[in-house]
Amino acid sequence: MDSHSNNMKPFQKRSRLEIIRDILKVIRESNNTISPTKLQRLSNLSFQMFEEYVGDLEAKGLITVKPYKEKRKIYSLTDKGRNFLDKYEDFVAFLADFGL
Repeated sequence: MDSHSNNMKPFQKRSRLEIIRDILKVIRESNNTISPTKLQRLSNLSFQMFEEYVGDLEAKGLITVKPYKEKRKIYSLTDKGRNFLDKYEDFVAFLADFGL
């Protein structure tokens, strides 16, 4: 997770926004198409936490879940999700510019 949580100290819990950022970033870095298993693993979340976050992100319109090959599914970012991630990263950079 080095590339997703580069400002964290070892064993520091991620905030809700950092987890959301990590999930969205993993999807974006996977060419906007990723399986649930791979997304959960790369997001470093338990199954229960993963289900909660993904359900919330889908309900808020930041990601979509699409059927794929019979009983499988894939996750993708929506335009709203891409916009959120871009603005989040801009805000983090803004804070860093002021040493915050």
